[in-house]
Amino acid sequence: MKNVFKIISIILLISSFSFGAKISGINIPDTLNNGLVLNGAGIRSKFFFDLYVGALYLKEKSNNALHVINSDEQEAITLHITSSMISSKKMSDATIEGFENSTKNQMEPIKDKIDKFISVFKEEIKDGDIYAFIYSKGDGTKIFKNNKLITTIKGLEFKKALFGIWLCEKPAQESLKKEMLGF
Repeated sequence: MKNVFKIISIILLISSFSFGAKISGINIPDTLNNGLVLNGAGIRSKFFFDLYVGALYLKEKSNNALHVINSDEQEAITLHITSSMISSKKMSDATIEGFENSTKNQMEPIKDKIDKFISVFKEEIKDGDIYAFIYSKGDGTKIFKNNKLITTIKGLEFKKALFGIWLCEKPAQESLKKEMLGF
């Protein structure tokens, strides 16, 4: 019987290292396959409803939003959809508003890239979907939905605007920004 308890204890200890956080019922991995580490994660909510869990992954942890936004290093943001209330239209509208805030209404230089990004949300969005936006210097931002590559958008300026949606001076949600930055 002691061996059974030892085995269970070891399994519980090992499993505790596989996820960095459990938020709103979602297990958030502590690392991504590309070697990025979880910087922080939190809930995007509206009118008392949890919409998604957002997580920020970096090479090295940082709580400096401007550094993260401007960095030309590999970084990622994941969104774990937790509500069936999110529609393609609502997500598109919120994302456009996020780009407006992130770029301080200076979207024109990257408008074609923003339009390409918004098209990712045309396909129905369901509770349980996972989006990943992974930036790599030289490659641009790869956009995945449920581990399937949807598109790649080149350019550091686009990445800055995209990450700014959650990390700029007027983010999608201030509490989510703080949680993603590890506060």
